[in-house]
Formats: sequence, structure tokens, C-alpha cells
Amino acid sequence: MAIVLIIAIIVALNQQNIATLALPVIVAVALHNLLGMTVGYFIPRLLKYDAVTCRTVSIEVGMQNSGLSVALAMQYFSAAAALPGAIFSIWHNISGSLLAVYWRGKQ
Repeated sequence: MAIVLIIAIIVALNQQNIATLALPVIVAVALHNLLGMTVGYFIPRLLKYDAVTCRTVSIEVGMQNSGLSVALAMQYFSAAAALPGAIFSIWHNISGSLLAVYWRGKQ
């Protein structure tokens, strides 16, 4: 509930910026997450780890601490700087869940 409240505050503070910032930030966040999950999977694969370990590392690398990024951005920068972290909070929960469901079906 706390992270939902934080995201709501960040979105409210960025009300005027949302129209111009939202799409580029969403694309950057999705690419960052995809790259993290991909690298997190294939580096252990190259090192000959089993599939379960590779999947675990992929999820861990792809899902960073977005709550901390929002808090630091608000403390040291601006509400606009906190927007990527807030969007990432939503996105990584969606992408991580979808990837977990996909891999569950692959067992």
C-alpha cells in the first residue's frame, strides 16, 4: 500500500509533465527492464548454470528497487526525476509476473 501511495503522489506531482514525459519514460523503463531480465538470464546461461538459477537471476536483475529510486529522486532532485521510478514500480510488477507465468508453463 505504501508504494501505491508513493506512486500516486509522484503522478499527482507530475500532472502537467505527464503528457510530454510519460511515453518516453515508459519506453525507457520497459527497455531497461527487458535488458536487465535478458542479461540476467543469459550471463548465468553462459556460465552453465541450471535453468532455475538463470530464471531467478533474471527476475532479480530485472526487478530493481524502484521505491528507493523514487525516494532518492524526491530528496535530491525533483518530482519529474522521480517519475521513472514510479512508472518502473508498476511496470516491473507486470513484466515480472508475466515472465514468471510464462516460465511456469515451460517446466
